[in-house]
Amino acid sequence: MRTLIVATSNPGKLAEMQNYLASLNSWELALKPPDLEVEETGTTFMENARLKAKTVAKATKNCAIADDSGLAVEALNGAPGIYSARYADTDEERIARVLRELGDSSNRKAKFVCACAIALPDGKIALEKEGICEGEILTTPRGNNGFGYDPIFYVPSVQKTFAEMDAELKKKLSHRGQAFAALFPEILTIADKEGAGNPTP
Repeated sequence: MRTLIVATSNPGKLAEMQNYLASLNSWELALKPPDLEVEETGTTFMENARLKAKTVAKATKNCAIADDSGLAVEALNGAPGIYSARYADTDEERIARVLRELGDSSNRKAKFVCACAIALPDGKIALEKEGICEGEILTTPRGNNGFGYDPIFYVPSVQKTFAEMDAELKKKLSHRGQAFAALFPEILTIADKEGAGNPTP
């Protein structure tokens, strides 16, 4: 059984990843040490995901997985983007700020982006994938599920916000679900890359 350290202290994110890894019995997930903090200094989602994965992998001497995700609103020039979690102090305030800044703009296009990276114990990146879910920003929140910006992110193809979807539908359509679905089937190749000593720099 190989250990894959999740670069987060959030048990909820660990449980979410275990959902996707359920069929890979050769891997076991574990949270990073709570005192190991990584400053997100990247300018893109992928840069932050790589940074977190590399730092945790080298510190724990294990393979590590990290993701960075957020909301990008077209009319706001991609904001809140990598600052999605820091756009305000609470989910309600973050939603209110986006709606306030978007105002009555007719362009409501937006997308959720999730970048995932897996680093080898020496810090080199072995795998990375990005998932994107296109949608629109509503004028008022709808739904009680999910978290963050979910109540205002509407997916036209199913006519629901993320906050109105059940867990299975959100897993299928979401940016994080798409990124993990693309990443995890390739996890079995990590051993080959580790042995060859020439993973993606």
